[in-house]
Amino acid sequence: MEMIRTEGLSRCFGDLVAVNGINLSVRKGEIFGIVGPDGSGKTTTLRMLSGLISPSGGTAKVAGFDVFTQSTEVKDRIGYMAQRFGLYVGLTVQENMDFYADLFGISQADREILGSRLLQMTRMEAFRDRLAGQLSGGMKQKLGLMCTLLHRPEVLFLDEPTNGVDPVSRRDFWTILYELVKDGLTVIVTTAYLDEAERCDTVALMYGGLIIRSGAPETLKQSLEETCYEVRTSNNRRAREVLQTIDEVLSATPSGDSLHVFAGRAVSRDDLERTLSQAGCNVHRLAPINPSMEDVFVALIEKESRQVS
Repeated sequence: MEMIRTEGLSRCFGDLVAVNGINLSVRKGEIFGIVGPDGSGKTTTLRMLSGLISPSGGTAKVAGFDVFTQSTEVKDRIGYMAQRFGLYVGLTVQENMDFYADLFGISQADREILGSRLLQMTRMEAFRDRLAGQLSGGMKQKLGLMCTLLHRPEVLFLDEPTNGVDPVSRRDFWTILYELVKDGLTVIVTTAYLDEAERCDTVALMYGGLIIRSGAPETLKQSLEETCYEVRTSNNRRAREVLQTIDEVLSATPSGDSLHVFAGRAVSRDDLERTLSQAGCNVHRLAPINPSMEDVFVALIEKESRQVS
């Protein structure tokens, strides 16, 4: 079942095209990631899907309802957690949850049942009497998530929910999301962390207001025609400069003590090694590898940039 569909969805701010005619299809019960750098249009997309801002063009449906002509029906079925969720720092965890339960008009019986389950799921039971202002960044995000879920939404929009959160809290947050989708919740999450993209069922890579590629993470990692090589030399900086002069080399990006290089079929492994050796770079390793999502995204951005220029 399709929970979200957009066709040609666009948004302009004056002369700035923030979102440029994107098409999305999100199935019920999946985690759909919109991944891209700051300024790529991720937040604007979520705000349009949530009915917070109007599009400049195109259409969008959420849970079968038109976001722009049936906004009340849509808002009854979604939860939206912004980058800076509106917690009240002078209230405790429980008081924040009670406040949002009042806003949603949730009965006392329902809030006790769901509230207890959410506190247990997020491991926040021991902190229900702590002031929100005294929580860590990860705990604040968990509290924001609980408040967003109190009215049992069908679709959950999360705008960079783990930005600035420590790695352990990030892992916990994703564990919670996996539990939620087991109950049929559909989650759309934006993130600038490429490692988080691999946790999603489907990923849309966004750059410059465009969806430049979408699909399952493993499918995306196999989608490029170019071969990804791990290259380690006596002088990686010089090696990168040399490799970037080769037309058939799409990208050469530092990764730890190596370079990850995407090269077209017209240039062989032996060609690369010969070119590097002639430039005075002793090659310690040059071997094909399976690219990470970060590798793929960097290569796709470079390909997109070359097509534009």
